[in-house]
Amino acid sequence: MSYAESFERSLNSPEEFWLEAAESVDWVQAPTQALDDSGGPLYRWFPDGVLNTSYNALDRHVGAGRGDQVALIWDSPVTGSLRTYTYRQLTDEVSRFAGGLASLGVVKGDRVLIYLPMVPEAAIAMLACARLGAVHSVVFGGFAPKELAARVDDAKPKVIVAASCGIEPTRVVDYKAIIDEALDEAEHAPSRLVMLQRAVSPAELGENDIDWADLVADAEAVGPEPVAATDPLYILYTSGTTGRPKGVVRDNGGHAVALTWSMANVYDVHAGDVWWSASDVGWVVGHTYIVYAPLLVGATTVMYEGKPVGTPDAGAFWRVISAHGVKALFTAPTALRAIKKVDPEGRLLADYDLSRFETLFLAGERLDPETLSWASQLLNVPVVDHWWQTETGWPIAANLRGLEPMPVKPGSATVAVPGYDVRILDADGNDLPKGTEGDIAIRLPLPPGSLPTLWNDDERYREEYLTAHPGFYATGDGGYLDEDGYLFVLGRTDDVINVAGHRLATGTIESVLAAHPAVAECAVIGVQDKLKGQLPLGLVVLKAGVEIAGEQLRDDLVAAVRRDIGPVAAFRDVLVVAALPKTRSGKILRKAMRGIADGRDVPAPSTIEDSQVLDDIALLLRAAR
Repeated sequence: MSYAESFERSLNSPEEFWLEAAESVDWVQAPTQALDDSGGPLYRWFPDGVLNTSYNALDRHVGAGRGDQVALIWDSPVTGSLRTYTYRQLTDEVSRFAGGLASLGVVKGDRVLIYLPMVPEAAIAMLACARLGAVHSVVFGGFAPKELAARVDDAKPKVIVAASCGIEPTRVVDYKAIIDEALDEAEHAPSRLVMLQRAVSPAELGENDIDWADLVADAEAVGPEPVAATDPLYILYTSGTTGRPKGVVRDNGGHAVALTWSMANVYDVHAGDVWWSASDVGWVVGHTYIVYAPLLVGATTVMYEGKPVGTPDAGAFWRVISAHGVKALFTAPTALRAIKKVDPEGRLLADYDLSRFETLFLAGERLDPETLSWASQLLNVPVVDHWWQTETGWPIAANLRGLEPMPVKPGSATVAVPGYDVRILDADGNDLPKGTEGDIAIRLPLPPGSLPTLWNDDERYREEYLTAHPGFYATGDGGYLDEDGYLFVLGRTDDVINVAGHRLATGTIESVLAAHPAVAECAVIGVQDKLKGQLPLGLVVLKAGVEIAGEQLRDDLVAAVRRDIGPVAAFRDVLVVAALPKTRSGKILRKAMRGIADGRDVPAPSTIEDSQVLDDIALLLRAAR
C-alpha cells in the first residue's frame, strides 16, 4: 500500500485502518471497536480490548520459537560491561521482579516510581510493572530532589525502584542521597524502596528499603495480568515544568498498536533486526524506542550507558553500530554536531564496519541542513529527520522508510504520519496556504498511542492543549507545509521573535549560521531592543581546530543571513561560545539563555556540567548587554 492510500484510509476510515493495525498485537479479548468518541475531546482507543503489554513484548516471542534470540544488549563503557539477554532470559527476569513487586503489595492500578540509570534493570522494572498492570513513572536518574519530590507527590507511588548511584564519564552521582532528600520534602510516603546496589557506590539501606537482589531471590515468577486497553501503562512527566508537574498518560492498547505499526512502517525494523535508540529511559524516546517498540516487534534493542560522543570516545557511535550489527540508529542532531566538531573529516569511521547499517534517524532538535549534508556524505546511508513530542509518544511527521521511502528535503521532517491530520493554522484557526508559516495543529482525535489526557487532570489537558484551536491539538510549534505536503517545523512558537513587527523563526536563522564551514552548532535567541522590540543574537560553537577572527566570523554570518533571509532579520550580533547548555535529551536551553539575556533569574540545569556552561554564557550575555 502506498503512503497516500495509507494516509487517506487512516483519516477517512479510521475504524477499518486501526482495527487492521491492531491485528499485529496479541489480545486476551480482541477489540471490536477502534475509537470511542463518546467523551470527546477526551477520546479512547480500543475500548473493549483486553491485553497485556509485557506479554506482547516478551512471552509471545518465546512462544513463537524465538526465545533464544537476543532481546536486549547492554553496552556500558562507563563500567566496562557488556551484557545480553535473550527473550527467554528477559521474560524470566521480568516475571521474577514482577513477583517481587507483588510481594510488596503492588497490584493493578498502583503506581511505581522508577529512578534508575541506563541499566537493564530499568527496562526490567518497566516491563514488570506492565506485567502486573501497575502504572510506572520513570524519572530521569539524577534529577534534583525538589523535582523528584514533586513527582512523588503527584503520582503517589506505592513503591520506588532506584539504584544506589548513577555512573557518568567524569563522576558518580549518589542517587540514594537525592531520594532521601526528596522523600523528606515530599508529603506522600511510598511504603517501600527497592534498591539496586551498584558496586562502585553501594547505599546504606533504611528500615523500609530492600535490596533488589534479595527481593528477586525470594520471588516467585508471575504471569501477565490482563488489563483494559484504556488502562494507563505509564505516566511520564514533561521536562521543564514548574509548580505541579504535568504527567502525560499513555494507555496500554493504543500504545502497543501504534508502536508496533511505527517500527515496521516508519523505521523498517522487524523481528530479528538490531536497533539502537541512543537516548535515556527517563525520556519519551527511551520509553518508546529503547524499551517498548523494539520488543513489541521482536527486534534486538541496544541500551547504552554513558555519553556516546565527546572526549575520550568520539567514535562510540561507530563502535556500537559495528560491534552489534545495528541496522538503524535513532539519536538527536546534537550528537551528530558534537561528532562533527571533534572529527569533522570522519577519520574515526575507518576503524569500524558499518556494512549492516542502513538508516540514521534524527529527532528532538531541529536538524540543520549542514549537519544533514555532512552526515549523509560521511555515512552514505539515508539520514532522516522526523518530528514528534512527549505527548504524542511516536512520530507525527516522518519519512516512512518501511511504507514508502521518500526523497529527503533539508529542513523538513517529511510528511504527516498516517493517523495525524496535520494543519497549519493562523491565530483565528483558519487553514493557511501551502508555504505560509503558522501554528502546527493536529485535528482531533489524535491517533492511538498519543496521550488521552494528563494524570488526574482532564481539565488541565483541555486548557493546555485543546483550547488554542478548538477541535485541534495545539503542538506549540510553528512551521509550514510545502506544495508536496512536506512539513517544515521551525521551532516552538515561543522561539519566534518579533523584529519591528516582523515574526521570524529562530530556526530559520540558525539554518543559515549552521551552514558556515567554521560552525559546529549554534543557537539564536531574541534579545530586547528599544527600537525594534527584539533583535536576534547568534551563539555559535566552532569546529575543533578551526581558527577564525571574531570580526571575520561575524561579518560572514551577518552577510549570509542578509543574503538568505534579507535585511528584515536585522541580524548583526554573534557570540562565540565554548558549548551550548542542553537538557539531558539534547535540547538546547534557549529559554534559559533568553531569560539571562533579558536580565531574569532562571532555574539551574539538572547537571553540574550544564550549569557551568550556562554560567559561562551568562557572563558573555551580560557583558554584551
